[in-house]
Amino acid sequence: MAPRANWKGFLRLSLVTCPVALYPATSESEKVSFNQLNRKTGHRIKYAKVDADTGEEVDNEDIVKGYKVDTDTFIEVTKEELENVALESTRTIEIDEFVDRSEIDPRYLIRPYYLRPDGKVGHDAFAVIRETIREMNKVAIGRVVLTNREHIIALEPLDKGLMGTLLRYPYEVRSADEYFDDIQDVKVTKDMLDLAKHIVNQKAGHFEPDKFEDQYETALIDLINQKRAGKPITAKARPRGENVVDLMDALRKSIGREATGPTEAPKMPTKKARKAAAGQKEMLMPIAGKKPAKEAAAKKPAARPQRKSA
Repeated sequence: MAPRANWKGFLRLSLVTCPVALYPATSESEKVSFNQLNRKTGHRIKYAKVDADTGEEVDNEDIVKGYKVDTDTFIEVTKEELENVALESTRTIEIDEFVDRSEIDPRYLIRPYYLRPDGKVGHDAFAVIRETIREMNKVAIGRVVLTNREHIIALEPLDKGLMGTLLRYPYEVRSADEYFDDIQDVKVTKDMLDLAKHIVNQKAGHFEPDKFEDQYETALIDLINQKRAGKPITAKARPRGENVVDLMDALRKSIGREATGPTEAPKMPTKKARKAAAGQKEMLMPIAGKKPAKEAAAKKPAARPQRKSA
């Protein structure tokens, strides 16, 4: 079943308009997540919203938003007031301009979405906009309103649809100067560069995401499965970093290491190995708390999490 659209509205290029739907292109729901428990009872921790001064619990209908002016002063803003300042372009992605992809600083990228025609009408107009962007080899820059805030969105063709990437505003991007000013100016010799380039050539390849495994996620699954099986948990030795004394010597040794292969190659799972990892996750079940047997039996078993294939 396709995921639910985050947003529905219209895509407009001048007088060409078509209905579209916006879907999240990524998900973290498959990652292992934890609940906070009471160590003594095994029960989940529940948070209550309380008044910071009186300590009394506050009902949701009595909670409003407030902007902090100073330590004890807040400007209260109601839901109705926020709705009054909501932008009118809540249902239209207006394409303002077209730019080269290389001009978009990676620091401005937030998250990707899939954009497709909504319903049976508008496919022709959508195709015209998509193929125009493709033929011109440009990225369309527009605006979209999500959760009452206007975002910049970059649109580019992806297969039969469009990929829309939300962009940050300039005030959200920190200047690199305050972080890089203290880096020393070092003279790198040609010999060092040649050796380093040789290492790069030895390790050259193509980006294939399927080759990489989330080793922390796999370790979490293994840890939980071991605890479910009642197996003892032993701490693993952590590798220690080594200080580089002679940079040229380290570069030369690196070339020899890459030529013969590293002593312990990083795990690059095959398709079968990835399926096994997914199967491991399917084995995960909630760890039972210290609840009475009758109460535990009365509750329905939780659905087993399953890793979705890309």
